[in-house]
Amino acid sequence: MESEPAILALAALAQSTRLDAFRLLVRHAPDGLPAGEIADRLAVPTNTMSAHLGVLSRAGLIASQRRSRSIIYRADLDRLGELVLFLLKDCCQGRAELCQPLLAELAPCCD
Repeated sequence: MESEPAILALAALAQSTRLDAFRLLVRHAPDGLPAGEIADRLAVPTNTMSAHLGVLSRAGLIASQRRSRSIIYRADLDRLGELVLFLLKDCCQGRAELCQPLLAELAPCCD
């Protein structure tokens, strides 16, 4: 990942409702959730949530798919992985022991 897409993704997540929506979609990966359900769960008006989902989508963090009358949103876990790797890529500067505690914290979420 290059700096510009990373900045766009981080900017999209730098707002509480968008961060909450993205984290909700990560918890519901890979199935995703309908836009209305996201709005309901986060107690946000649907038109406001639509704008937030648009920002996350333009940042490449989520994808949408029309299913009948609903639009299902899904977190792009590959893009999330790219963003995390971008942030951590040079963290240890060749010294694995510097990053090991952070990697140990990430491991339990993936069991």
